[in-house]
Amino acid sequence: MSDIKVSITDREGKQHLVDAPTDMNMNLMELVRSYELAPEGTIGVCGGMAMCASCQCYIRSDHNLGNRSEEEEAMLSEAFYVEDNSRLGCQIYLTGQLNGLEIELAPES
Repeated sequence: MSDIKVSITDREGKQHLVDAPTDMNMNLMELVRSYELAPEGTIGVCGGMAMCASCQCYIRSDHNLGNRSEEEEAMLSEAFYVEDNSRLGCQIYLTGQLNGLEIELAPES
């Protein structure tokens, strides 16, 4: 098992440094849910299908996450509180290259 460290700032502004497995095909939305860093029913409402933007987060570190997919772009174009560094957590899968990633959860829409 290969874990990385991810820093997640929750919606109340509290920072959490968590272990994230890279061998389970998990995404950031699932990681947040597994650590219960957002109230039940407020993140991953669509189940990770890039259809609700409830898992929107701001990337605070300089990691290269690649370009947004068309589906991610379309969903973010309809979301609230979108910034230049906004991404959907369900579209970012945990890999070794993301060690040290820093994110902040966007406000609940």
